[in-house]
Amino acid sequence: MKKLTFIFVLLSLFSCKDFIDKPKNLIDEKVMAEVIADLMLNEQATFMYQNKNLEAGTRFILKSHHVKSEDFVESFKYYTIKEKMEGITSDAQEILMKKDPKAEQYIKDKMNQNGSMQPLVR
Repeated sequence: MKKLTFIFVLLSLFSCKDFIDKPKNLIDEKVMAEVIADLMLNEQATFMYQNKNLEAGTRFILKSHHVKSEDFVESFKYYTIKEKMEGITSDAQEILMKKDPKAEQYIKDKMNQNGSMQPLVR
């Protein structure tokens, strides 16, 4: 009986290899990085227009990348649990630096002041 219980415990441990199932409409990592980069630019608008509702900008970004909000949320959860989000945010940061050359100089200046760069991951 003890052997049988031990076998069932081992089977249950090895049968669960993932904490989360892959979403049906998983967004590609490159597209996810592009969406996050655009969302970061949109977030900067909230500092300029603090009392405005900027949800339309978020909807426009998702629509322009042909991504549904539910798919984005599920993909974000999946990549976070799989610990791939740091690489995606690094790619998003590179995209931002390509779009705005002044951002690259700003980041270099901040690195010289602080000694290290603050990651985009919260």
